[in-house]
Amino acid sequence: MSGPGTTPASSPRYVLTLETTCDETAAAVVIDVPEVISSVVASQDALHERFGGVVPEIASRAHVERILPVIDEALAKAEVSLEDLSAIAVAHTPGLAGSLLVGLVAAKSLALALDIPLIAVDHLQAHVYAGRLAARRDIYPCVGLVVSGGHTSLFRCDSPLDFVHLGSTIDDAAGEAFDKVASMLSLSYPGGPSIERAARNGDGSRYAFPRSFIDDETRLDFSFSGLKTAVRYQLVGPGHADFAELELDEQQVADLAASFQEAVVDCLVAKASLALKQAGLNTLCVGGGVAANGRLRERLADEAMQSGFELIFPPMSLCTDNAAMGAIAIERLGRGETASLELDVRPGLVREPTAPTGG
Repeated sequence: MSGPGTTPASSPRYVLTLETTCDETAAAVVIDVPEVISSVVASQDALHERFGGVVPEIASRAHVERILPVIDEALAKAEVSLEDLSAIAVAHTPGLAGSLLVGLVAAKSLALALDIPLIAVDHLQAHVYAGRLAARRDIYPCVGLVVSGGHTSLFRCDSPLDFVHLGSTIDDAAGEAFDKVASMLSLSYPGGPSIERAARNGDGSRYAFPRSFIDDETRLDFSFSGLKTAVRYQLVGPGHADFAELELDEQQVADLAASFQEAVVDCLVAKASLALKQAGLNTLCVGGGVAANGRLRERLADEAMQSGFELIFPPMSLCTDNAAMGAIAIERLGRGETASLELDVRPGLVREPTAPTGG
């Protein structure tokens, strides 16, 4: 209770955050603790399953259909109205152009109608910030490893908003390779979970698949295209692409899945450890959909114990794309870094996230 000589507790600032960078339509309401009050995600897995990967046109059309219902649900779960909001935040980079535009247009429209600030969110910074939400404390400076269907990147993260690019994949992202190999093995989409399930009964040492750059201590990049091709050659040989007549028994599939997964994990663990060494840091935060992989978590935990660094993983719900990690907008709001209504999308990988032009 406030009274003479006391200062009334300030009311929390509510921010609505939107995420439509790829194939998840998501909205969340966060407050400036930071704390997530509500989080809603509409998955498109069923729409893309028959294609074995995300089809950009289908993804953007689905966002158009789902964005308003998802926003309504997030507000209802948080028990707040549009008039309670202090700002609208939206992930505007990196991602699929059509998908990004749906979220950006929705965010701009709400910001303009409500006459409240618009805040730009970098999707990769947000994935690392999911670790900050999970830890419920400051985790910076740290090395951030973002590994998903569209990204496999390492950053030196001096603060939630100050990133320096250290390395990334030169071809396929790890999650994309999981999807493609799962398709070769006639496993379900998305490929990450199906490969992991199959690998549990497999021998990860049966097939000697390549691990690109793993012994090169001068670079922090990844490459998974050659690994994917090696799996293809193991199945059908060079110059052939027809998997229709393949007859693999359950153990062969398990061994192929386990050997492929082990090769990916070896590369991720090696380069993350090298990044910590080169950056002179002792905290690793891992984000992105592939961060949900149990074998990666196990191997990184072992490496952290042996090498003595701190390892931070978000919970499973904050690994795949979501708007809760858009709580990083609170950091921009605190700095007074708002975006103008001229804000545009930046598709693809931006190697060094930067603050948007203020408005």
